[in-house]
Amino acid sequence: MKIGVLASQGAFIEHIKTLNKLDTEAVPVRLPGELKGLDGLIFPGGESTTISRLMASYKLVDEIDALAKDGMPVFGTCAGMILMAREISGNTTQSLGLMDITVKRNAFGRQVDSFETQLKIQVLGEKPFPAVFIRAPIIESYAEDVEVLARLDDDTPVAARQGKMLGAAFHPELTDDLRFHEYFLKMASGKLN
Repeated sequence: MKIGVLASQGAFIEHIKTLNKLDTEAVPVRLPGELKGLDGLIFPGGESTTISRLMASYKLVDEIDALAKDGMPVFGTCAGMILMAREISGNTTQSLGLMDITVKRNAFGRQVDSFETQLKIQVLGEKPFPAVFIRAPIIESYAEDVEVLARLDDDTPVAARQGKMLGAAFHPELTDDLRFHEYFLKMASGKLN
């Protein structure tokens, strides 16, 4: 299996290292030609406006949109989830609209308001998942066919799946827990409905 990681800006190296730990070929994607032959694509965390502008500059938007509509699995973390959303509330950043969710950027405040917590994510098993939130978004609303995978204690949705699209408001690539990436690889290989 070969997974691309959008390498415009952000935590793409950490995603590549995590995939390598799972014996998966991971390649950085900066140009449209590098999307060929991929079994899935990851949008990393970073700065969503910057990533959006770089994707447009390098002519990646239409290619990614076409591949996603053709069924390629996509996983977005933090800024990556923002870029995948249908709508970003109160913001002009151009998203791809791959998932039928509305997100709010920087929902918890500034960098100093970043935090870690343990999340119950049923699809990953009984053991709580260590979630790192850095200037993180939240999911404000979602369509009926979107499955919420994780919520904070106050019931705020922070991870979801819609078909072959997976989004997380946190950074699983910044932990030693490989289960969220394993879940995406199962999606990408067709082992999950």
